[in-house]
Amino acid sequence: MRPALAALLCLLAACSTAEKAGSVASTPARAAPPSWEADNPVKPLPVAPLGVAGELADLVPQVTPEKVRLGRWLFYDPRLSADGKVSCASCHEPSAGFSEREPVSTGVAGKKGTRKAPPVLNAAFPIYPVWFWDGRAGSLGEQAKGPMENPVEMGMTHSDIEGTLRSIRGYGRYFTEAFGDDRIQIDRIAGAIAAYEATRMSGNSAYDRWDAGDPKALDEPQRRGFRLFFGKAGCNQCHLGANLTDSRFHNLGVGWRQPAPGANPASGFADPGRAKVTGKPADTGAFKTPTLRDVSRRAPYMHDGSVATLRDTILLYDRGGNANPWLSPDVKPLHLTSAEVDALVAFLGALDGEGFLDEAPKSFPR
Repeated sequence: MRPALAALLCLLAACSTAEKAGSVASTPARAAPPSWEADNPVKPLPVAPLGVAGELADLVPQVTPEKVRLGRWLFYDPRLSADGKVSCASCHEPSAGFSEREPVSTGVAGKKGTRKAPPVLNAAFPIYPVWFWDGRAGSLGEQAKGPMENPVEMGMTHSDIEGTLRSIRGYGRYFTEAFGDDRIQIDRIAGAIAAYEATRMSGNSAYDRWDAGDPKALDEPQRRGFRLFFGKAGCNQCHLGANLTDSRFHNLGVGWRQPAPGANPASGFADPGRAKVTGKPADTGAFKTPTLRDVSRRAPYMHDGSVATLRDTILLYDRGGNANPWLSPDVKPLHLTSAEVDALVAFLGALDGEGFLDEAPKSFPR
């Protein structure tokens, strides 16, 4: 090769190598995701565990991994409350089966409500589409909106909630991922929270495994309780289906106080229950049948948390509820023995499942 040509080729090779090196050096390194995103990544939708009568993929509105991630932040974010201290999870505690272990809920500034937070486990798969103790919400998304504007619970307005989230710049991109653009409005906020709540599914309990054919899943006291539950005690009249609730409303006399002579009988209930929604006197003192999934985790019981233990709850039913003018006709004395009460308590413990536990994200968009 001629010396001049060889020198030229070497020069061109050196220039090419320098250009490549410069190109590599000028390419910026990919930024690490923010801490809140690394702590709450997009995950595939969970598979419904044994005993859950439904699949997330079949729900309307559609549940997507992106909605669930956004909803998880929103569910645990206390900035959605007036004092910055109360979130959905303040009353719907994961370890309490997404209910709470207090008689009634505590909201902003320590204010006390009049009802206990109902569980949201398997709440996306009801027999009838009614939510809250009085059934005033017709969807899981509508249920999510209620506490936000309750002056005792989160103490905001829906406009306040929207404004708060718009002021947090980090949230916008996750609304885009979940809904297609970054508009932040209350239906999307509630929809994302509902999507997360839909993933809180409890199943594969000892009862589910026994019902699926595992003869060793229940011990003898639990099996005896099962026979009583579906037999002499008749619990399955109202606690039926996969969620062990009929999604209907019944008066057990809980909260009844005999009114003064001459007073309106309905005044015997400080909380009118379903009647406040329907306006029907026959619904006075009636409340929605709660699911029995993971019921042992969330004492005390009833809408007002007035019944301390599962045993006390069964004894309430055993004596035929508390007499009042609107007592449900199916509530009658059961004449259970002490051993039968124990067996029913044992069976209720076999309804504790798995697959729903969670904890708050360590950080949130900002």
